[in-house]
Amino acid sequence: MEGTTMLAPLCCLCLLLLLPAAVAQLTIVSALDESLQEGVAWLEEAVSRAQRATNVTLRQEVVKVSIDNEEDGKQQLFAALNKGVALVVDVTAGGWTYARETAATQDTPYLRVQVSNYQWMAATDQLLQSRNATDAALIFALEAELDQALYYLVEGSVVRVIVISGIDRNTTHTLKKMRPSPSYYVILGNTDHLNTLFSKAMKNTLVTRDSRWTLVATDHKSDEFDRDMLTESTGVTLMTPAEEVCCTVRNRINNCDCDTLMIPRELTVNAMLMLAKVLKANDQQSGGGTGDQPPTTFYSTLRTELSSWQNMKWEQDTLQMVPQFKFEITAINSTDTSAVGSWTTADRLRLNPEYEHSPIRRFFKIGTILARPWVSPISGSSVRKKQTSSNPDDYIGYCVELASRLAEKMKFDFEFKFPSDGQYGARQKNGSWNGLVGDLSNGVTDLIVAPLTMTSEREEVIDFVAPYFDQSGISIVMRKRQREESLFKFMTVLKAEVWVSIVAALVVTGIMIWLLDRYSPYSAQNNADLYPPHCRKFTLKESFWFALTSFTPQGGGEAPKALSGRTLVAAYWLFVVLMLATFTANLAAFLTVERMQTPVSSLDELAGQSKINYTVLQSTATYQYFSNMAAAEEELYRVWKELTLNSTSDQSKYRVWDYPIKEQYTHILQVIEESGPVEVAEIGFQRVLDNANGEFAFIHDASEIRYEVYHDCLLTEVGEPFAEQPYAIAVQQGSHLQDEISRTILELQKDRYFEALSAQFWNSSARGPCPNDNDSEGITLQSLGGVFIATLIGLALAMLALAAEVLYYRRGGTSQVTDIAPKKALKLAVERDHVARINVTPVY
Repeated sequence: MEGTTMLAPLCCLCLLLLLPAAVAQLTIVSALDESLQEGVAWLEEAVSRAQRATNVTLRQEVVKVSIDNEEDGKQQLFAALNKGVALVVDVTAGGWTYARETAATQDTPYLRVQVSNYQWMAATDQLLQSRNATDAALIFALEAELDQALYYLVEGSVVRVIVISGIDRNTTHTLKKMRPSPSYYVILGNTDHLNTLFSKAMKNTLVTRDSRWTLVATDHKSDEFDRDMLTESTGVTLMTPAEEVCCTVRNRINNCDCDTLMIPRELTVNAMLMLAKVLKANDQQSGGGTGDQPPTTFYSTLRTELSSWQNMKWEQDTLQMVPQFKFEITAINSTDTSAVGSWTTADRLRLNPEYEHSPIRRFFKIGTILARPWVSPISGSSVRKKQTSSNPDDYIGYCVELASRLAEKMKFDFEFKFPSDGQYGARQKNGSWNGLVGDLSNGVTDLIVAPLTMTSEREEVIDFVAPYFDQSGISIVMRKRQREESLFKFMTVLKAEVWVSIVAALVVTGIMIWLLDRYSPYSAQNNADLYPPHCRKFTLKESFWFALTSFTPQGGGEAPKALSGRTLVAAYWLFVVLMLATFTANLAAFLTVERMQTPVSSLDELAGQSKINYTVLQSTATYQYFSNMAAAEEELYRVWKELTLNSTSDQSKYRVWDYPIKEQYTHILQVIEESGPVEVAEIGFQRVLDNANGEFAFIHDASEIRYEVYHDCLLTEVGEPFAEQPYAIAVQQGSHLQDEISRTILELQKDRYFEALSAQFWNSSARGPCPNDNDSEGITLQSLGGVFIATLIGLALAMLALAAEVLYYRRGGTSQVTDIAPKKALKLAVERDHVARINVTPVY
């Protein structure tokens, strides 16, 4: 009895000594993303299995961390730490910095277990980068997986992505509307999700090109993927966990059973089991007092325990358990499977050197507009005709060459997209934009390569890159005034009534000379003794010949002898001299000054006249320029009127007779509206050419006008360009293409590419030789050809007269040709005899 009584205290003492190791209770705080709803069940299962395996009583408090409301989680964590906690376990996707810092201040061990899809995202990102991808669409089956992926994308992805949960009508519309459209598509989920989502993508016509889709499986059932959805020409890239991942997650060497494995759940359970062993070991070392040992002891014990966990790495700097995964990457279609490579946590991406993969070139829709020399059809059809082809090979021009060069350097394919209204883009009354700008801002196109002016209004809805065409302003084009070419143009120097008056003067003078010589008593005809013999007798024929030949430098010959006749001849000669001088001076001026006439030489002169009409191209920066200037004039007039009518101001300062600012642009805009803005530039140039008198002007882009002048001899550029602004490529607001295109533009500028491209299109030799309008070249034969024709006509008439004379003579006409030499000798003898009788002096 006494022995029994002595043994009882000893047994109780032994039980007391053994009790702490059996019933010790440790508190664990687990931080979990609120979006991972099934995560709570995983943690509860993990704690339950850990208690059974280690015989340690664990109490777990789960703190749900919300990105939108982190404050509640902070308060819950702080309250738990104040009660005493053995360990803080962080299984959030991005790591909770607050939990780590707070645990450090409480001298409590903190540990993060990477159970998210971080490594799947890292492998996918590197695979996309190896294919030179700059953008991709990531499609997730579950919202929780999407949230986990965001942490990686924010941290280190260089690929522009759009993240979508599932595929339905709305997401399909979003994907198709994306500009630029994604070069690659990625679906992440288990095999069942991959089958479902890829089937929807096929039905919604999202799968259009080979190898653009990458399917990332989170389980080991990839052999159950439905290949019947694929064809030989439409394949996908499949990424799956390798077989050894199963053993890593289950912490086994063999018999890993991959078929039923759910990686994040199993990883959570086994990590908690490992941590329970570490806590038990530390608790036993401390004699059952939780928190008696520093965190360094916990981490030291943890490293010892992790040495038995194959492919599990401890990162001391981040206090994180990182499983070492491996993913197999294959390319599959309906029949074949090819090994692309593999990805491991340690070695990252390794591609199979035997697999040939050509990176898929990006595809952009480039907005542009038909305008010479920027973009015009190769077929030569009018730019007014609506174009249906989007193939760049069907067009030529400056922007076509530029777009092709950008595609070559940036490695993308493209097609042209023309605005339905054919406009550059202007803000509408409802605030929306039409034309190229509207298409870009609405996502119809990816970028604009066109002669688009950089304006502050357009920058409100789109972004511009570095200019590619500097300082192309506004200019005026008109048709050259065509001189009327006529062989008898010299006759038009004088009016018809002047020519009639000259002929009348000649006729009257000839008649008067005949009358005066016939009836004057002192004429050679009536008083032959007063004059030497054989003086000219002015018959009617001789009188007309004298009057006619007086107009020539040779003169009219022997003049009348009588005073009355000589007076008439003197007056007639004065008339001839004045008429010849007048005709010569006017002929020179008429043939030269006409070519120097320019109706206007600047915008101010164009606005100050009313004979010449003009117009612009609608919905362009040119039209907006005149609208803004007219509005500014209206505003200035309003301010000036308020100043002059304001009783509080000193009205003597503004007492003027005229409005001090010219309303030039208001008048210009009014004329433009009356003439009607044209829809395309070709119509404007054609209206200029149709006006042969040069009384219509087209105010348009200076570079396009210069190009048309270089290709058409009938056009001329008036004045100097004004309102100069550069041209630039435009992209959507916030587009990643902005920096990439800007760098490419700067590289092309350093290579002087744009100078060579401009010389290719703006070259005056393209139009060939034009008629020379330079006055220094002299008068052309076309202007004075009539003079030669008149000479030929006179020659022809002389030949006809000769023929008539010969014919008349042979028929025995009364007129005979006699030899006058004997008669002359007889007359000379008589004259000598007469002179001798007069000179003989009689002798008496």
